[in-house]
Amino acid sequence: MTFQLEPKTSALIIQDLQNDVITEGGAFADSGAPAHAKSQNVVENVKALAAAARQAGMAVIHVYYIVEEGAPGLKRNAPLFEGVADGNALVRGSWGAAPAAGLEPVAGDIVVEKMRMNAFYDTRLDTMLRGLGIETLVITGAWTNFSVEHTARHGADAGYRAVVVTDGTSTIDDEWQKAALDFALQNIAERVPSKEVLAALGAG
Repeated sequence: MTFQLEPKTSALIIQDLQNDVITEGGAFADSGAPAHAKSQNVVENVKALAAAARQAGMAVIHVYYIVEEGAPGLKRNAPLFEGVADGNALVRGSWGAAPAAGLEPVAGDIVVEKMRMNAFYDTRLDTMLRGLGIETLVITGAWTNFSVEHTARHGADAGYRAVVVTDGTSTIDDEWQKAALDFALQNIAERVPSKEVLAALGAG
């Protein structure tokens, strides 16, 4: 069955594709995340998706993990949050918190900030989506088995059609990517390659 998408009621979510997360020299570079993002061609694939989405009149929403210097208010109740604080990562205004080169927002895009894995948790994302009449979320970003999965699950529970772009997402290695896509997200989200999304937007 051919993948179909209605641009006017869909939004492209670009989540956590920030320097500290997926770029060499970033706070989490030792995790293997930059190498995996490169092997997935994530930046170029998402860049192409964003361009096609804008051309089709589809909302483009950037979700950034942002903390203040010293991470005040960031509860360290999970290893991931401890890593953000201890690594002095994703600090507002820093190179590490900035989007990976090529994925900067442009006029008309929407930016949402968060301090948890889930893009919906305690953010304005749901309010924005409902105000825009969005029904389908096309989710890209890092890391597939953390933030992407959390957002897709919440989106599905909130009544949205969740679509995860298989080569528009990355984590720390292929094993974790497979675990997220083939197991954790099974029966939660549609999982499609970027070429199918581009084709649905008339850009494939």
